[in-house]
Amino acid sequence: SISTEQREKYIQEARAKNLQQPKLSDMSAAAIAQTNWKFVEGLLKESKNKTKRLLVEKMGKEAVDLGHVELNIKGVEENTLVASLCDLLERVWSHGLQNKEGKSALWCHLTSFQTYLECDGSTVDSGLLSPMPPGPNIGEASPSSQPLPRRGSMKTPEIIQQPLPSTLLFDIKNVKIMKDIMTDVGYARAWIRLSIERKLLMNHLKELLFHTELTRSLYKRYAFLRCDEEKDQFLYHLLSLNAVDLFCYTNTFTKAVVSYRVLISSGSGKFGGSHSSANAWISIGGTHCETHTLPVPKNTFEVTFQHKNLGRLTTLRIGHDNSGLSPKWLIDFVVVRNEITGHIYKFPCGRWLGRGVDDNSLERLLIAELVPSSVPLEGLLTSCRTTPRTSPLLQRRTSLRKTDIFYQISIIRENVANAVNTIVKHFHELDKERESLTLLLCGDNGLVRVMEDVFSFGFKSVRFLRNNFFTWDFIEKVNTFYHSLNNRENSLQAKVPVEVMSRKTFCRVVNVINVFSQNLGKDGKFQLFICVGARDKLLQRWISLIADSPVTLSFYDENSFFRDLSLLSFLIRILESLNEFNIILEPSLTKGYEL
Repeated sequence: SISTEQREKYIQEARAKNLQQPKLSDMSAAAIAQTNWKFVEGLLKESKNKTKRLLVEKMGKEAVDLGHVELNIKGVEENTLVASLCDLLERVWSHGLQNKEGKSALWCHLTSFQTYLECDGSTVDSGLLSPMPPGPNIGEASPSSQPLPRRGSMKTPEIIQQPLPSTLLFDIKNVKIMKDIMTDVGYARAWIRLSIERKLLMNHLKELLFHTELTRSLYKRYAFLRCDEEKDQFLYHLLSLNAVDLFCYTNTFTKAVVSYRVLISSGSGKFGGSHSSANAWISIGGTHCETHTLPVPKNTFEVTFQHKNLGRLTTLRIGHDNSGLSPKWLIDFVVVRNEITGHIYKFPCGRWLGRGVDDNSLERLLIAELVPSSVPLEGLLTSCRTTPRTSPLLQRRTSLRKTDIFYQISIIRENVANAVNTIVKHFHELDKERESLTLLLCGDNGLVRVMEDVFSFGFKSVRFLRNNFFTWDFIEKVNTFYHSLNNRENSLQAKVPVEVMSRKTFCRVVNVINVFSQNLGKDGKFQLFICVGARDKLLQRWISLIADSPVTLSFYDENSFFRDLSLLSFLIRILESLNEFNIILEPSLTKGYEL
């Protein structure tokens, strides 16, 4: 502690020093730059370190492989690093202000820019800049759905014809309509996170600072934003953030109301219900929540709706009630665009909906694939198109005749190992590096698909079944055998060993799937069967039961995975490795399933 006299002495000395310093307004440009150099240099160095740290943390092990070891990766949360970057931007925009208005200098500059453009009359078409107007109720389909084009005509969908604007003003207006933000600082941080997620932060700030007349009216000559060389380096560091995908807006503002645009494509390059007479519906799930059932108006191919932020989209369930004279509907693919962030998700299908066609399904669960921003919108529809599938067993039996059988075995074994290893790695990775578990289970190379290959390999050609036999048909026959066996054992009042309990659980699950998932097709039921088995750590036991069933002897060749002891042992061992993990299924995967 110091005495009062000493404190007064220090204050007088400090005042004397301040009086000796010349005013910045009287200094030359070179003197101003020299005076502020340390501060400006510090801001520039900090911006470089923060952007680099954020990149390294997001890239994870890949950054280590590239030689970035000096930053000592410690697994800091992405949200913390983005918040730190927001603080840095606020300090940059607070340096050298003429007059401080409000709590956030950045948001003040952004709103002044909006006012400047609107008064100057230099804005582009207001329809492109304005966010989608709020719908009547959150979660309901917008009444302004796109009608199905006439036969022979091909109308370009609005999702392609009118891409999401990438202007600064568009994102400012989208942030302004957020109802859960109360302060200028909150608006500024929401805008920064949205710009980072859209990979437009550098472009937006460059556009903002391009209007030098506005910048000069807000900032003094020595301000960081008026130092051209340092400002360019600062923007260059921010540009590096475009190298990674950051969902810092989607993951943070979970209560924000978001508009979604859905495009449904049927077969033969047409859009919409392909004149299906049935009443169609969709339900979309994400990392935050899922929608209720949303009706799809007849003869439409593009609908919009608003809902609380779903997060990163993971699943889409589509179906109809099989009503009318021609309810059959071939779903080629579905595309969903987030009208705030611009993210586009594709949901490949290539299957029919309707009774008496394909696998008799009235609803299908589709798995989301995020479309990279590098994919041009014009080529999006072609890249999404999928070939309609027939019976998987028949399709794969035909291909086996043309391929060496031992080579085919090695391919299936490798695919099974890769699918299981990917799931194992998922639980050992940090949360920020994890892929969607739903995609690993039900995606193109997921566990369900490789188990389809296992069940299809070595399947005998049964003439009277023709093209209508699916994997689920075989599982039902195994279930019938074990159900009758369980009834006989119950009548004898035999003891209940582990094998008998496994049989009863197998039969109970199959029966429940059949009863509570009646709208699912046979492939959808098989998918649910595999997912529930993996979740309940019973899949390897069920595989052993199937192999022991006499039904298998009549349906599979000796070289199949169920009759070859070495292949069966491999399959059981590798599936057992999943038992040490707690697999949690999304509600959309088990919808309608009750046990």
